[in-house]
Amino acid sequence: MPRSLTSRTSRTSRRIALVVPAALGAVVLTALPAAATSTPAQIATSKTNGVAYLKSLQAADGSYAGSGLSNEWAFSAFAAAGTAAVDVTPGGDTTKNARTVYRNLLATPGWPSATPVVTDYQRGTLNAYAAGIDPARVSASRNLIADIYGYWQNAEAGYFGPSANYNGTVFAALALSGARTQAGAQRVPQALVDKIVTRIRANQHTDGGWTYAKAEGNPTELAKPGDIDMTGASMAALCSSGVPNTDPDIVQAKAFLKSKLVNASGAFNAMYGINTSSNGWAVSGLNACGINPQTGDFLTSMGRTPIDFLIANQYNPSGGFKYQPSDTSPSAYSSTDALRAVAGGGFTAPPPTPVTSGAPTWVAASGFTSGTATKLALTVDDGTGTLKVCNVAFTPTGTTTDLGTVLAAASTAATPAGCVTSVVPSSGTGAITSVNGKANAGSATWKVSVDGSAFAGATRDKVINVGDTIALRYS
Repeated sequence: MPRSLTSRTSRTSRRIALVVPAALGAVVLTALPAAATSTPAQIATSKTNGVAYLKSLQAADGSYAGSGLSNEWAFSAFAAAGTAAVDVTPGGDTTKNARTVYRNLLATPGWPSATPVVTDYQRGTLNAYAAGIDPARVSASRNLIADIYGYWQNAEAGYFGPSANYNGTVFAALALSGARTQAGAQRVPQALVDKIVTRIRANQHTDGGWTYAKAEGNPTELAKPGDIDMTGASMAALCSSGVPNTDPDIVQAKAFLKSKLVNASGAFNAMYGINTSSNGWAVSGLNACGINPQTGDFLTSMGRTPIDFLIANQYNPSGGFKYQPSDTSPSAYSSTDALRAVAGGGFTAPPPTPVTSGAPTWVAASGFTSGTATKLALTVDDGTGTLKVCNVAFTPTGTTTDLGTVLAAASTAATPAGCVTSVVPSSGTGAITSVNGKANAGSATWKVSVDGSAFAGATRDKVINVGDTIALRYS
C-alpha cells in the first residue's frame, strides 16, 4: 500500500491501507460447506472474539482513527462481523460512540492532512460506508466521493492519482463501486466503472496476479510475480464493479492464488512471507467474488483452508490475530484484515442495523449550508467514449442548488480542469441543449442521472442536493 496509508513496516507500507471493501456478493461463512474444516461454530467464536479484541482498541475519547492509519480499518471488520460502529462505545458512553467520533474527524477541514493523496479519501470512503456514514454526505462541506473524483487522470482515463501507483486505481473501484447509496444503488455511472475496470485488467500480470505498481504496457513488469495482497484487492475491485467470477481474468487470478496455497497450513505464500494480513486480503477478494475459501480449490490435500490458517493464528479468548505464526502478540492491523475475511467480508460492507436505541443505520448531512464551500462529483459523457470526471467546488446560497449553477461552477472551479467548457443555454431554467460544444440532435439529447437514478432530460433547474453524484450523458 502507499506509504501514506500506514505507519507499519516496510512490508505493509507497500500495500494500500484499505482493509475491508464492500463485499458485494460476499460469501457469508455461516453454513458448513462440504469438506470444510473450520466449522460454523468455530467461525462464530472467531468473529465474537475478534470483535471483542477490536472493541478493546477504542481510545477513551471514542476514536479509532487519528494521525496516519491508526485503527480505522476496524470499521470494515466490524461491519463484516455484524457489529454497528455506533454501538461501539468506550465504557458505555454513547456520546463517544465510534461512528460519531469518526464522522467528526472526517468532517474536519484539515483532514486528512496538508498533503493528501487519493488513497486517503478511498480509505475514508470504505470505512465511512461500513460505519454507516454516507461518504458523499459526511457533512455539508465534506463529500468523499467528490474528493476521489478530483484525482482522475485526464491523460490516462481510468487511473486515479499517479498511474505508477496502481493502488489508487484499484481502490477507486473498491470505493466508488463498493460504497453504494443508502438505498443500495451504485451511485457512480457505469461508464466510469468501465474505465477503471479496463485499467485493472490491463495491469494483471501474466501469472494471473497483481502488484501495487503499474504494469500496464510494460512487458517486464507484467512478467514479474504477482502479490497475494493486491491480487485479492484487484479481484474484489473487479467483482464489486460487476465482473462475474466466471470471467477469464477472475479465473486466472483464482488459479494464481491456488498456486500459492501452502498444503500443510492453508496459508498463502505471500511476497513478504506467510502472514495473516496477506491471507486476509486474499480471502476478502475471494469473498467479494462469491468464491468460497473453504472448499474446492482452497481445500488442500492435507485438509487445510485459508480460514483454518487465520483462525489458527488468533489468540482466544482475547481475539487478536498474529501477523505471523512466529509472533507472540496480536497485531491490531492484521486483526482487522483477518476478522473481515473470517466474517465473509470483502473490503467494505453495508452497515449493520444498530442495537442502540434510537440510533439510525445511516447518518448524513441533510442539505447544503448557505455560505459554506463544498464539492460535488460530476461526470460528462459525450457518447463517443470520452469521459470527463471532476469535482466541482462552489459555495451554495441555500440548502439545495440546481444543475445550471453546478455546471457554471464546473467551467471555472473543477478538479481536474476542463470538465465543462460551455453550456447552452447559459442561463434560465430550460432544457440543456449543448454541453462542451456537443448539441442536441433529433432524439440524441443531454440527459442527467443523480446517484444512479435513471437518466432523464437535463434541465438547468434540476434540483441538486448535498452529496449528489451527478452524471451527464449524451445519448
